[in-house]
Amino acid sequence: MSYQAYKTASSRTEDPRQTEYRLLGEVTRGLMEVRDAPKSEIRQRVAALDRNRRVWSAFAADCASSHNNLPDSLRAGIISLSIFVSKETSAAMRGDTDVETLIDINRTIMQGLSPSGADRAAFLPSRSKLPGRSGCKGFAPAWANFKHLKNIP
Repeated sequence: MSYQAYKTASSRTEDPRQTEYRLLGEVTRGLMEVRDAPKSEIRQRVAALDRNRRVWSAFAADCASSHNNLPDSLRAGIISLSIFVSKETSAAMRGDTDVETLIDINRTIMQGLSPSGADRAAFLPSRSKLPGRSGCKGFAPAWANFKHLKNIP
């Protein structure tokens, strides 16, 4: 089976929550790789940070859409978290901070999105594109963990 056929089959069987989990796993893996890479790997670092920021921007854009059915308070929380991620990403790109906070945020959200037990292995990170319409449903239980972070409105 070709990669394209697999990708098509995958997109037909994944719900938004599964896609978000897989996507966050991919970008988190990229952040972990640059965390452990030499500081001289600037191109790799910027690429991983930029991809993480783009994913969070897509989540925020989806939550800002009038078609998103999440409660307003949750949507606002996700948008606020996205703004924090953007600021933290800029600081990490400048070298003012490390990527650990971004990794922790992604992991916590992944816990909220996480499939149960035996299904989890099927959603380990692999290559994918940004989702077209995010469901954001896993954010509700995880959002409470971030209210203590600085600079979140």
